[in-house]
Amino acid sequence: MKAISFGGGAQSMGLMVLAARRQIPHRTFLFANVGADSEDPRTLDYVERVAAPYARAHGLDLHVLDRVTRSGRRETLWGRLMRPGSRSLPIPVRMSNGAPGTRSCTKDFKISVTGRWLRERGAGPGAPAEVGIGISLDEISRASNRHVEKYERITYPLLDLRMRRTDCLSVIADEGLELPSKSACWFCPLKSLAGWSELLRDRPVLFERACELEETLIARRAALDRDPVFLTRTGRPLAEAVTAAQEELPMDVGCDSGWCMT
Repeated sequence: MKAISFGGGAQSMGLMVLAARRQIPHRTFLFANVGADSEDPRTLDYVERVAAPYARAHGLDLHVLDRVTRSGRRETLWGRLMRPGSRSLPIPVRMSNGAPGTRSCTKDFKISVTGRWLRERGAGPGAPAEVGIGISLDEISRASNRHVEKYERITYPLLDLRMRRTDCLSVIADEGLELPSKSACWFCPLKSLAGWSELLRDRPVLFERACELEETLIARRAALDRDPVFLTRTGRPLAEAVTAAQEELPMDVGCDSGWCMT
């Protein structure tokens, strides 16, 4: 079994085009959706409007997977974060000193969801599935950070082809397709200050919701007599941090940390 972990961004869309051209052997693409309230709306729109029709037209299987609890309930990342009484901090919030906290969001809402789908179709230690990850040459350091599960064998098709993110964008453009935006949760704390400024400028409603999330987490921590946590490394509330940085940041620079899904 061969599958591509599909994030809806430039690298994984580049891999889809390469698969359509038979330049890589994969025909199955797995998009683990962290939730309609959590994934960047631009990514969800792109997957539905561009990627899915393209996959169908070229005989590729694109599966959109949700996280489902043992009770059969669909769980979203935003829902887990904002659930009343929750103490969960699955995203890499920044501590008071700017250091990122531990995170489980990628494991719980991406890797585990994809793994469940693979295991249900026979993948296991004796017959691991080959899972292609869209890490490009300019992000090669990320490849060593991926823990490998017993049911999978990780490959990096873009590294094998020595392709960079810009090469993926060229492949997509050459196919006559619209270019995707950077894929990630819209409230990800790994977003740069420039990325937050861009969100405030272009999508202020989402920015306000991110501030609401941060305020909720700070209040929850205070109730537990713990230090506050933030969505930026500045050690100050999001709105305050972005306002202070706007005079210094070019407003046309987006989030490109390399840590988000591809």
